[in-house]
Amino acid sequence: MTSSTVIPVFFTVDEHYAPFLSTAIASLIDHCSAQHRYDINIIYHNLSCYSRRKLERLADGHPNIKIISTAMKRTIEGISDRKETRLKADHFTPTIYYRIFLPEMFPQYDRAIYLDSDVIVLADIAKLFATDLGDNPVAACLDMSTFGNPILARYFKDAIGVSTKQYFNSGVLLMDLKRLREEEFCEHFLYLLNFYDFDTVAPDQDYLNAMLKGRVKYLDMKWNTMPTAEASEQQPYIVHYNLFFKPWHYDNTKYGEYYWQYAEKSAFLRAVRREKRNFSRKGRKTDDERMQQMLNRCEEILASEQTFKSVFENGREKRS
Repeated sequence: MTSSTVIPVFFTVDEHYAPFLSTAIASLIDHCSAQHRYDINIIYHNLSCYSRRKLERLADGHPNIKIISTAMKRTIEGISDRKETRLKADHFTPTIYYRIFLPEMFPQYDRAIYLDSDVIVLADIAKLFATDLGDNPVAACLDMSTFGNPILARYFKDAIGVSTKQYFNSGVLLMDLKRLREEEFCEHFLYLLNFYDFDTVAPDQDYLNAMLKGRVKYLDMKWNTMPTAEASEQQPYIVHYNLFFKPWHYDNTKYGEYYWQYAEKSAFLRAVRREKRNFSRKGRKTDDERMQQMLNRCEEILASEQTFKSVFENGREKRS
């Protein structure tokens, strides 16, 4: 990788998540090297012009960093009128499946990093970008937030068709976009979505795990460290406040000190503090209810006849 290499990083956001994305971008920029160029792509849906401008100004004073805002509607125009998509237009939800469409939506990039907005970056993202993928189209970390839960373990094994030690989290991805385009990954996904309409708990993440089984470069957990009881990274590269482990909701969240360090440098500090003040016992109860609903949904899917595992392992469909 040379100094002329452009490192594309993608986020997707709406108005509600703009304050948290601002913190993520502030941390990313703080660790960017002057030796590289960075394209930080914000793909937005229902984001105000005011918030968009505040996010873009985070790059001020950094000549090697560009923040590029693109409306999600424009990025999907090239694929939203395909026959496969029209089969179930009512079910076509690019906001959920966005990262799957990156190869098609951005043909100018051969490789890219995707990050969820609830992260803090504590190392130069160029190190992740330079990872040798070998023959794998993506690199990711195991989903540590699910470890120790027997219902989720059974869901991964018997519904998705992967073990807990294979199931990866899609909140931090290094993607070989060129290879995914050549393999027509997007077209295969659209076919699966429209023909089978699998029930899922984590829609895009479940599809990615099922379709890419055996073709994932597993990264050091430092690149997607989650504040779960099992987390033990002393110097994480990326902290991912996955599921309900949000420092802007809960006191004493593991690795929360990193979040507030960069919230101070973000463009939305007052909004983040307001979110923290307004999160109540009702919010905590809602989080508990959502977790239980997710586990109940796992049980329902496990009892169904059609799952990723049954389709792929019975020879009814090929993996990507």
